[in-house]
Amino acid sequence: MDGRPEPEQREAAHPSSPPRVVLGVSGGIAAYKACELLRRLTESGHRVTVVPTAAALHFVGEATWAALSGNRVATETWESVHEVPHVRIGQQADLVVVAPATADLLAKAAHGLADDLLTNTLLTARCPVVFAPAMHTEMWEHPATQENVATLRRRGALVIEPAVGRLTGVDTGKGRLPDPAAIFDSCRRILARGDRATVTDLADRHVVVSAGGTREPLDPVRFLGNRSSGKQGYALAATAAARGARVTLLAANTELPDPAGVDVVRVATAVQLREAALKAAADADAVVMAAAVADFRPAEYATGKIKKVEGQEPAPVALVRNPDILAELAAHRGHPGQIVVGFAAETDQVLANGRAKLARKGCDLLVVNEVGERKVFGGDTNEAVILGADGTDTPVPYGPKDALADAVWDLVAARLP
Repeated sequence: MDGRPEPEQREAAHPSSPPRVVLGVSGGIAAYKACELLRRLTESGHRVTVVPTAAALHFVGEATWAALSGNRVATETWESVHEVPHVRIGQQADLVVVAPATADLLAKAAHGLADDLLTNTLLTARCPVVFAPAMHTEMWEHPATQENVATLRRRGALVIEPAVGRLTGVDTGKGRLPDPAAIFDSCRRILARGDRATVTDLADRHVVVSAGGTREPLDPVRFLGNRSSGKQGYALAATAAARGARVTLLAANTELPDPAGVDVVRVATAVQLREAALKAAADADAVVMAAAVADFRPAEYATGKIKKVEGQEPAPVALVRNPDILAELAAHRGHPGQIVVGFAAETDQVLANGRAKLARKGCDLLVVNEVGERKVFGGDTNEAVILGADGTDTPVPYGPKDALADAVWDLVAARLP
């Protein structure tokens, strides 16, 4: 938020203390889903104070919040006045997340109103603040709501894009509360960044990320593919969203849940990925191609299943080259300041092959890692060296894929105009 003090001015928790999270709940039907978010926060070791609005208590009662959090629920500005709760709760928090955030709550937060304990808490918080909106599509798309969201984002708050799906009654559209697991994942990523998370350095940026592995059909039941799980690409998308970016995720044959606040475009083949990437990259500030794209595809597609014939060897499968999507994106950028990042999965001479690929593709950064049956594919960890076209190299030690994703975005953010 504007006017935040430096992180070290906030009252610090003891190093061994669990992170202190304030869960604000405003008065929408999606309040019941916040119970699942609360359960995930408490079970992962966070100390959670629930601050529901009076309207929220019409949907989920105080006893439920107290039982799930294991703490007293803060509902009134005038309770325990000697402890100054309208100031202390926000001051002492490591993270404030409001889920659901109604149109009314977003408007009050954007205009600095403070007529209850939750809005007072938002004004006194000097930690990262996350809003997970939930409302009908017309309310979300109204110019007043969009302006309020833009104001909050300019001040450094993370406003997660709502999901598309079933709303109250028979209505369907954009405005659904993102899945609680995805909201929790965003909160976890923000807390992991520590004091760096008080700055949403990708706010107002559009980034495109590809993930997964393309599949090139041979016949109706067979394809040429690869072992990519998509986890690194999804980590890149989720961390970018947690840093304030508008994210388009091009997902190729993955089975992972959609990250909160990310627009997902599903593709299958390299040709489909190329079409989607060129379209999404037209106005993007950065494009990160983390998907494993097949270099070749069968020259012909058999409309029926290819049968084996006893006593005969199978006919050779003729292959043709797939388009080089990364090189095309680097050569024909949407605008002069666009940053293009590639990935190189190598099995030998990793750095030498990576530097040669960086020069050949013409991208700004290339993330180079060694892969194999027990390395990277399908796992939750990774290690890499990020090569820059300016001659730099940034080693990223073995660790969670989130850490590598943050390292990539650190370098991208530093290069953006």
